[in-house]
Amino acid sequence: MGADSKIEWTRHTFSPWWGCTKVSQACRACYAEAWAKRTGHAVWGEATPRRFFGEKHWREPLKWNADAMRAGTTARVFCASMADVFENRRDLDPWRERLWELIEETPHLNWLLLTKRPEHVLAMVPRPWRTLLPAWLGVTYDDKGPERLDALAQIPARIRFVSLEPLLAPVNLRPWLERGVLDWVIAGAESGPRARPMNEDWVRALRDQCFPANVPFFYKQRLVGGRKISLPELDGRQWAEFPE
Repeated sequence: MGADSKIEWTRHTFSPWWGCTKVSQACRACYAEAWAKRTGHAVWGEATPRRFFGEKHWREPLKWNADAMRAGTTARVFCASMADVFENRRDLDPWRERLWELIEETPHLNWLLLTKRPEHVLAMVPRPWRTLLPAWLGVTYDDKGPERLDALAQIPARIRFVSLEPLLAPVNLRPWLERGVLDWVIAGAESGPRARPMNEDWVRALRDQCFPANVPFFYKQRLVGGRKISLPELDGRQWAEFPE
């Protein structure tokens, strides 16, 4: 977590806290839970306390913003790799408020908020954000994917995207692509020792669905013999497209 993230579609990662609760089949082999356990932090479950951080942690995005401003560019920040910002717990409200303030203080950062709980977004963000969320908002697609995309469609965000990682079955995104709900599609295989298989034809079908809608497609990773291949080629080229 921090600067120069290893996640292919972001520059930085930032988690306002660690910990979450599993809500769907994509959570079964949660990498964040496994990482937290390896580092000695039991922070998963409805009643389990979350792990919070001090001032040094919260100042990091301010530095990233200053660096991007000096470079005359913007930088993507994935929030939150070790949590879900929209988990429905009242003890997280003060930390969410601090995050909203941080996002407003860092205009040279593109904040990517990825959630499995889009139904909570409009009730949790500041009132002015309900007209236009000043961030990229994405949902994870799994067994609850269609209802999450329908909820995403109701939220006005700068960029709306979907992450199909892990991609566990063929998926038809055309209903939402044709309605202009999605500005970006990410797909990739599950990783780790218990990774479930992915058929690359499922990836190819998603890419082909994005073409007529002029939606950028990002193929993040696949597994070959248990080894993760980052940004693999598909039909002779890598697919690492971003929305403008």
